Amino acid sequence: MRILFVEDSKRLQAAVGKGLRRSGYAVDMAADGKDGLYLAEINDYDVIILDLMLPGIDGLTILKKLRSEGTDVHILILTARYTLEDRVRGLQLGADDYLTKPFAFDELLARVQALIRRRYNAKNPIIQIGNLRVNTALKTVDRDGRNIPLAPREYMLLEFMAVRRGKLITRAEIEKHIYDERVNPMSNVVDSAVCNLRKKINLPGRAASAFSRL
Repeated sequence: MRILFVEDSKRLQAAVGKGLRRSGYAVDMAADGKDGLYLAEINDYDVIILDLMLPGIDGLTILKKLRSEGTDVHILILTARYTLEDRVRGLQLGADDYLTKPFAFDELLARVQALIRRRYNAKNPIIQIGNLRVNTALKTVDRDGRNIPLAPREYMLLEFMAVRRGKLITRAEIEKHIYDERVNPMSNVVDSAVCNLRKKINLPGRAASAFSRL
């Protein structure tokens, strides 16, 4: 899943970005409102984490513009503003969630995961596909009770396919949602990732795999 983080603090950018990437997310960064709005308008993100007090264009203006353009991406406001009026204003303009600074990374991660489940109408954090079970809360995968260890990016690829099971998924969609702007779109990174994932979840001796039915 791909996330845009718009935040002018380099320290916070580095810490949150590192944590999200370790959790398997593709993360694009913007340090000001102008760049943040540009990236939000040209890319298809699963979640945008948006600071309100930004140089150039403030977060509420970005939020209002995106919603006026019909963008339905889930937006989590992250800010040092504590007043009830600020929170209500942000939610009225179309924010999906609100988190004030300082915050624990685990809470931010839990809120991001909840927004992604809401985006794909996956109310239950556990997705069962045949005898394959994907736990989107714990980021674990097992088959018949046996854990299948996956790298963070491999897990995120599987989760993306699982929440969209029954639908045709193109290579371009995988590129847009699983990889950030640091990945060369002309490389074979997607093909290699899908191939490696198939090998890991298609255990020997199984006539039919859950992955083949995605």
